[in-house]
Amino acid sequence: MRPIILVSSVAAVALLGSLGSIAPAQDKAKKVQVGKNVFLEIDGQSRRVLVNSTICLRKGMLEQLLTRKRTKEHEAILAADVDARDIHKALLLTNAAAGSPVKFRPKFELPRGDVVKITLEYQEKGKTIRVPAQQWIRNVKTKKDLDTDWVFAGSVLIPDPIDHKKPPYYGANDGDVICISNFDTALLDVPFNSPKDNDDLAFEANTDRIPPLETPVLVILEPVPAKKK
Repeated sequence: MRPIILVSSVAAVALLGSLGSIAPAQDKAKKVQVGKNVFLEIDGQSRRVLVNSTICLRKGMLEQLLTRKRTKEHEAILAADVDARDIHKALLLTNAAAGSPVKFRPKFELPRGDVVKITLEYQEKGKTIRVPAQQWIRNVKTKKDLDTDWVFAGSVLIPDPIDHKKPPYYGANDGDVICISNFDTALLDVPFNSPKDNDDLAFEANTDRIPPLETPVLVILEPVPAKKK
């Protein structure tokens, strides 16, 4: 059975209603837990998503920036003990719009969705360090940093083929949370053709810039408002 694209925001609207009034701009940012290790931060009209993660890989070829714990740590820099649906829900609460993951058939279509800027925050010698996520990822051939933001592809809902009464499975929970190679179950993906076959992988970890393994890292997701035409 074909996967169903996740487009409904009903659950997100319901959660937003439960948050109460939005804090005024002059107040301190309000942080609301959406799920385990996933938070929505509200500062006036500004909203962003925070995800607690740890470094699981510092050297090697990459398919993901962030994966779900106990799934694809061998090809991602960061792992988080999360339900990827909570990140999706939190992004909807920032007013970001999900698009659709990459399509391979009947013809190739790039992933699409609202642009999301990703920043990584960690502690080093008592100081808070913040860097663009792209600085930890480099092109294998050119050795240059990844030079694009991600898009909110939105993954897919996959119905249970045996028991149709069971809730559908959220595809990104297989590990494809923030991707660098294109996956048709990606929650966030890069908006260009980036093959996932081992022989065609184009990106690797920029080891010299990545802190030690198990370092806690806060992943900050900030939707970028679309430019008015």
